[in-house]
Amino acid sequence: MGNILKKTLQDLEFPTVLQQLSVRCNTELGKTRILDIQPLSNVNEITTALRQTSEYLSSMVSENRIPNHSFDPITSDIKLLRIENTTLEIAGFKRIATICETVGAHKKFFKKFKEYYPFLFSASEKIESNTEIPKQIDAVIDRFGEVRDKASDALFDIRRQMNQVKGKIGQSFASALNTYSGSDYLDDIRESVVENRRVLAVKAMYRRKVKGSVMGTSKTGSIVYIEPEATLKYSRQLNNLEFDEKEEIQRILNELTARIRPFAPLLSDYQEFLTHIDITAAKAKYASDTNALLPEINMEQRLYLREAYHPLLFLSNKLKREKTYPQTIELHPENRIIVISGPNAGGKSITLKTIGLLQVMLQSGLLIPVHERSSVCLFGKILTDIGDNQSIENHLSTYSYRLKNMNGFLRKCDADTLFLIDEFGTGSDPELGGALAEAFLEVFYERQAYGVITTHYANLKALADELPHAANANMLFDGKTLEPTFQLVLGEAGSSFTFEVAQKNGIPYSLINRAKKKIERGKVRFDATIAKLQKERSKMAKTGSRLQEEESKAREEAARLEKLNAKIKSKLENYQELYDHDQRMVHLGNKVDKVANRYFKDRKKRPLVSELLRIVETENSKRKKKTAKQEQVERTKKAEVVQEVQKEVKAIRHKKKVEKNKAVLKEKSRPKPIFKIGDRVRIHDGKAVGSIDKLEKGKAVVNYGMFTTNVGVDQLELVESKK
Repeated sequence: MGNILKKTLQDLEFPTVLQQLSVRCNTELGKTRILDIQPLSNVNEITTALRQTSEYLSSMVSENRIPNHSFDPITSDIKLLRIENTTLEIAGFKRIATICETVGAHKKFFKKFKEYYPFLFSASEKIESNTEIPKQIDAVIDRFGEVRDKASDALFDIRRQMNQVKGKIGQSFASALNTYSGSDYLDDIRESVVENRRVLAVKAMYRRKVKGSVMGTSKTGSIVYIEPEATLKYSRQLNNLEFDEKEEIQRILNELTARIRPFAPLLSDYQEFLTHIDITAAKAKYASDTNALLPEINMEQRLYLREAYHPLLFLSNKLKREKTYPQTIELHPENRIIVISGPNAGGKSITLKTIGLLQVMLQSGLLIPVHERSSVCLFGKILTDIGDNQSIENHLSTYSYRLKNMNGFLRKCDADTLFLIDEFGTGSDPELGGALAEAFLEVFYERQAYGVITTHYANLKALADELPHAANANMLFDGKTLEPTFQLVLGEAGSSFTFEVAQKNGIPYSLINRAKKKIERGKVRFDATIAKLQKERSKMAKTGSRLQEEESKAREEAARLEKLNAKIKSKLENYQELYDHDQRMVHLGNKVDKVANRYFKDRKKRPLVSELLRIVETENSKRKKKTAKQEQVERTKKAEVVQEVQKEVKAIRHKKKVEKNKAVLKEKSRPKPIFKIGDRVRIHDGKAVGSIDKLEKGKAVVNYGMFTTNVGVDQLELVESKK
């Protein structure tokens, strides 16, 4: 893989994709880092990034979801650790402990489910595990971010003394409060807190009556806040102890920082790993939102994008609840260059951008929105010339800029290149620009480069037809309404529908006719032929689609009949086997019957035994020696056949019974006809038709011409009433 220019990425709007990815990151570091993603240069790196994203995407719909990876950055903490004699703050230790625990949870998870996530497991295995760092931090700092009492013996002793002094302060203050409560010295609020100390709220006029240290006054000056003299001594002791506590905490944190300092490179690796997981998760979320997946990656230089969507357009239309039209395109060694033609606003440029953007995304480790049967390859260089490239800074016209760009193409273009050019050759005299564009295209073709271009030039369409490994394509338009269908059709050049579009937009027909006369007759005829071919192609596509559906149905029916035929054949074989067995048994029975009959007549036992032995030996000579297992299998098979036959017979009987019941019900439900003399009738299930001569007491005399018969009326059915 080679270099892909920044201009190419901008042409294809890749930075916009990165902005959308950034929004999907959980961490600030991930959001910043993802904006710097560039196409990767190594095939293995690309494959690994794609596989990891695909694994993360699969975890989003799996029960085994990857743990949460959110973290607060520790970049500043790592910088401090790398400077000697520095001390981390408590918040820094908490951030470090959280990162260590998060990495530990991920390593444990990926190890447990390494069969599901082999590439993510491989990434987690590259960093070493460390449980000591969070243990050491936890031994000093509790979950509320406070240094534990037992972090050191000295701290434990200081805090014990502090609690004792606080108790004495409370007692002495309560005593002072009781002393002055009886007098009128205190305000209604009685007490307050100033600088974390309890103070008496003394009326200003009595401030000299209360012994103690003045700590402040109210806003109006009517109240003076005094700390009683009895508590002052203990407050000073508490101040001294608080200072000692602060010093001891600083010493403990210094010691903890020194213990963690050697792990600075490892902590940096941890942060990198979680940032990588965050970026991979953002890619997976983006893939989920755009219905993207990992297609097959081939090494045969074949690019087959089936039902490919432009991700930016897809997300934009998704918000507007509008339809996005996918494109299918294929480039391979036998068809390296495609020339797309047809009218403007048909989707040529978006098709071009879709191909380029998806290729850049893929080579940057992002999944792409295509059908799962797509197959893609990787290119060393991707060159683009898309959009209005007028260069204000360089004071170059559009055409000059494009020629400069083409010169760059000529220097870089080879068999490992994908080039994408929109409106190839425009910006100059049509004939001269077209000729130059044709020469460029021939050079790209000779260098075996792959590419897609869009154009209106007839000579480029003709060249694509002439070159064996190039092809024309067009964006399909409805010939009647002149509305685009946004569907790419390979193998055929597109008409620009110039005059048709002009006519539709109300340009007078006389003016269009005059324009037609001004240009070469052959060009108009060529364009008209293309337009006609496109209409025919549209009709054929519809017919082909219908025939394909019918063929699919016929194939399904043939498969069903074949399955049925195989089933019937299997049944017949089973029945034949059963029939042969039964015939053999009948034949054997006949032999035994003859012997029994002879014994019945002459009562001679010896000939009887002799004959029976002979019959048995004859039968045994036909048998093959079988193991007990084979005997069991054969017995089971016979039992299955008999069971199947019985099942079939039962089904047939049931069917007949159902049919008979239906016939009876039908008969019962049918209204009984009222017969008259002269009606033509027949007996149920009979064929002969006769006429009624006489009717009395539910009986009828039916005349068949040659004879008459007496029949019950309920046995007759009416054929024709007498008129």
